[in-house]
Amino acid sequence: MFSGIVAAVGRIEHIEALADGVRLTVDTRGLDLEDVIVGDSIANSGVCLTVIARDGAKVKFDVSRETLNCTVGLDQAGGEVNLEKALRMADRLGGHLVTGHVDGVGEVVKFEPVGESHELVIRAPAAIAGYIAKKGSITVNGVSLTVNRVEHRDFSINLIPHTVEVTNLKHLKAGSRVNLEIDLIARYVERMLAWRTEEEQAQQA
Repeated sequence: MFSGIVAAVGRIEHIEALADGVRLTVDTRGLDLEDVIVGDSIANSGVCLTVIARDGAKVKFDVSRETLNCTVGLDQAGGEVNLEKALRMADRLGGHLVTGHVDGVGEVVKFEPVGESHELVIRAPAAIAGYIAKKGSITVNGVSLTVNRVEHRDFSINLIPHTVEVTNLKHLKAGSRVNLEIDLIARYVERMLAWRTEEEQAQQA
């Protein structure tokens, strides 16, 4: 589990093709790796990946073809990734509970400065648009953010200067694609409602 609070922005230094996926070498830069060992989880732009090797500040991850097919930003050498280590039970939950399992890829409609901040408008895939609510939480490239406005499949977020400065969201522009993870609570609400419907239909059968 993660909180969506980015600890560092790393860079993909090398991509090695595997039989069914790729092996990434990521320069983690300012990320504190003192307590990181092989087998630990680190979110890379919202995607939970397992550490398979470490050499100083450089960490290797294997990424399956399935993961590559449903995410963005993990297949380009030189690309920046938002990094966050998995939560410990005693950590502060500064954002919201994030699993590191991307639900869909959105498209940036607008990313423009508004005063000191930036307005970010993203078009969500139809399959997950119904889970996004005003004042609710959403994870964009691994960053925990609050939704300001929702209009059909488009939702708007206000990014404060600090968030823009310390994440890779600064590179976004209209047409950019981003990893989205919906609020974990929304998944359970949907399942509870679906289960109630299933039970009612079973009793009527």
